[in-house]
Amino acid sequence: MIDVDQQISAVRRRVGTREFKAGEARVVTVSQVYDSTVEDVWDACTNPERIPRWFLPVSGELRLGGRFQLEGNAGGTVERCDPPKGFTATWEYGGEVSWIELRVSAEGEGRARFELDHIAHVDDERWAEYGPGAVGIGWDMGLIGLALHLSTGAAVDTQAGMVWAGSEEGRRFATLSGEGWYEAAVADGDEPGAARAAADRTIAAYTGAGEETGSEEGA
Repeated sequence: MIDVDQQISAVRRRVGTREFKAGEARVVTVSQVYDSTVEDVWDACTNPERIPRWFLPVSGELRLGGRFQLEGNAGGTVERCDPPKGFTATWEYGGEVSWIELRVSAEGEGRARFELDHIAHVDDERWAEYGPGAVGIGWDMGLIGLALHLSTGAAVDTQAGMVWAGSEEGRRFATLSGEGWYEAAVADGDEPGAARAAADRTIAAYTGAGEETGSEEGA
């Protein structure tokens, strides 16, 4: 499906905090540069006809103030829109609200950078339990689809992607992504031992490790 090591290396992962709306929030940032234009990356991320080709089917109104719903996943409201540079939207899932901020910028001639912040008011207990990989691994997996779509122009086979995610290569990708988010957490100042334990729990949740012993963990 994709070169796992190349894709892991192509993505930048950062963790931080910022003042946002109700107070200090955790920020998980994922970014990747593509051999495409700013306009094309923006269109891939905001055009309701293209989003399903690499991510998920989407319904609603993708405009300022509009509500959207990703099939089987999050929904939200578009709070800011500045085409083709970026947007901010709520990310509502499981009764909780966080935010995503997308930025698209030129990265030399014929190349563009996709950069996304996932911003959440996460309590220390939950952060200690799962760390940034809880959402970071999911976004890493989403960027696989975007990379394939932008490089070929074709739609990603969602069913094949789900099968791949459960394969040995897919589990290796989730593990390497989790390791990357562990490193990002430590770089931001998390205590290495605690960050290691959180990363291990999250990797296990994504890869199914420990299911044979009846353990149940989720992000």
